[in-house]
Amino acid sequence: MWQRSVCVGLLALALGYLCLLSPELSPPVLRHLSASLLGTLRRAGSLEGRMVSAWQAAIVRPARGWARVAVGIKPTILVPVLVLGEPEAANEEQPILSHTHPPLDHTACLNSAGCYETLLSSVVLLGSTLLVSPHTCPGVAAVCPGCIVLSCSVNACVDVVLSGVKLLEALGVEPGDGKNHAVLSSRQDLGEAFAHFMGKGAAAERFFSDAEAFQHIARTASEHPGAQLYVGGNAALIGQKLATNPDLKILLCGPVGPKLHELLDDNVVVPPESMQERDEFHLILEYQAGEEWGRVRAPNANRFIFSHDLSNGALNMLEVFVSSLDEFQPDLVVLSGLHMMEGQSKEMRQRRLMEAVASISDIPTDIPIHLELASMTDQDFMSNIMHQVFPLVNSIGLNEQELLFLTQAASGPHASLTSWSGIPDVGIVSDILFWVLKEHGKTTERASDLTRIHFHTLAYHILVTVDGYWGNQAAAVAAGARAAGTQACATETIDTTKVFLKAPLEFVTSQIEAPSKISINPDEPVVHWHREGISFHFTPVLVCKDPVRTVGLGDAISAEGLLYSEAYPQ
Repeated sequence: MWQRSVCVGLLALALGYLCLLSPELSPPVLRHLSASLLGTLRRAGSLEGRMVSAWQAAIVRPARGWARVAVGIKPTILVPVLVLGEPEAANEEQPILSHTHPPLDHTACLNSAGCYETLLSSVVLLGSTLLVSPHTCPGVAAVCPGCIVLSCSVNACVDVVLSGVKLLEALGVEPGDGKNHAVLSSRQDLGEAFAHFMGKGAAAERFFSDAEAFQHIARTASEHPGAQLYVGGNAALIGQKLATNPDLKILLCGPVGPKLHELLDDNVVVPPESMQERDEFHLILEYQAGEEWGRVRAPNANRFIFSHDLSNGALNMLEVFVSSLDEFQPDLVVLSGLHMMEGQSKEMRQRRLMEAVASISDIPTDIPIHLELASMTDQDFMSNIMHQVFPLVNSIGLNEQELLFLTQAASGPHASLTSWSGIPDVGIVSDILFWVLKEHGKTTERASDLTRIHFHTLAYHILVTVDGYWGNQAAAVAAGARAAGTQACATETIDTTKVFLKAPLEFVTSQIEAPSKISINPDEPVVHWHREGISFHFTPVLVCKDPVRTVGLGDAISAEGLLYSEAYPQ
């Protein structure tokens, strides 16, 4: 508190000194200076401003991170990325499509064993997979001296982002009662599912089964004057985000159509093997807080996603990816995209899941694996993932909808809860997270590697870890919350005039066991509690008042949390 008092005094003294030395300043100038001073002081003393300052102090790099730091004039984190993509629909005679000159010798880089020794670290994206690795290729380094990113993905698409209400109006869909459809097969299904989740203010993703109907909807959406087209797909989004760093270059391999290629950052290089004639489109129907459609009113801003995307759901490259790990010697593997398999038949889905489990089992046990979940509708499939995949990974990331669906699928605590009412109750969330680690996490009696869960919802985040396996989690959860605020508002840093605090300032840590009551101090927004060998780190989120874009927030939050996390060697 005394630091702010000193700041107030110094600013007031400076203004008074300016007035004394320059009495000729006009009254409008003096009023402007006074208003600016008061505005600065208000922001510095607000709850939001105090939280931002506390986060900045808490967010420190882990002692042992995924990427090594090369120290020169400026310390630089070297994060090269490689993505191995789907070669189908490739045109062998097509020249290398590159935003950089000269073009990358990607063939030599991919085919030469032991060539990744110039830089200190690399990231591999394959399918929905992100891999951090301590190697890169000198052939690539020659193109971009100092720092290179190579990114590949088979989970790449074009996101068509527009107002959900305006699209439905353009399609002639009348507002009505909401209904949760596991799979969409008509415009009517789309309208009912959109209304269902809009009324809850909840994010959701669904598969649209009718290819012809989807193409009509996608064409209407892309031609709508309010539509905006963005890079989409988990791995492509991560690569695009990394490309904003001028020291990094991205090689993106995967199903890249003409529009996606046009949207990619100048630092992204696309080899000809990754180009295909048509783009995969995901439609992102956004709605704002308070927006109405018929009798439905959105309690907060969010989005509804749907697609007819079969190529990204097959996970065809997973085995190739795993077989490449010996060469890349990764520090961390991040997997996502299992939810895309819901677009496959039940038999195909189960067969591919079993093959994915076999491939993940081949990853050396000393390499931490993070699994990012997404919206799903098949409880049996979710239960299979929980029992077959969870024991093979070290960390998972998920939001409130996925957490509730998970406990419903496995008859866990609070499974009778059909949906969240407003902000998810912290005690209920804590009970479910605790149960996941107790029932499916690592113990002395259970052969499971799961020791970490990163939970994120609009108003707050919780990082839960089994004691003795992860460090720097206070910084990690704060970094994830900071990323949510900056990305939603599209600002470099958190602008406290554009965000607000929505999380409860008091809550209980359990609705089942004897709880502790916790009060949030804005000067120490990251709070910690402990429960039977499991640690919880909680922080509120500063919610964007007028979000520019809501899609991709979960990926950014989990990525930032992992960046600041430290996995203790076992």
